[in-house]
Amino acid sequence: MQAQDIEALLEQQLANTNATVNVMGSHIDITIVGDVFAGVSRVKKQQMVYAAIAELIASGEVHAVDFIKAYTRAEWDQLA
Repeated sequence: MQAQDIEALLEQQLANTNATVNVMGSHIDITIVGDVFAGVSRVKKQQMVYAAIAELIASGEVHAVDFIKAYTRAEWDQLA
């Protein structure tokens, strides 16, 4: 699966987000930014992202997620 396909899936499943995905074989890294994560714990953010890509993991298209970095827009702006 291409990075753009996973990004589109994440952005569809988690409304008003911007996702960046790096694919390394069957492993992926995810950075995703959106206010859908406001007031949500880090663990819950990861659960939300995993839920959005659950079918890819179940099918074996994605074997492992090496990291998930999920931020609100304000958190992302502070990193810049």
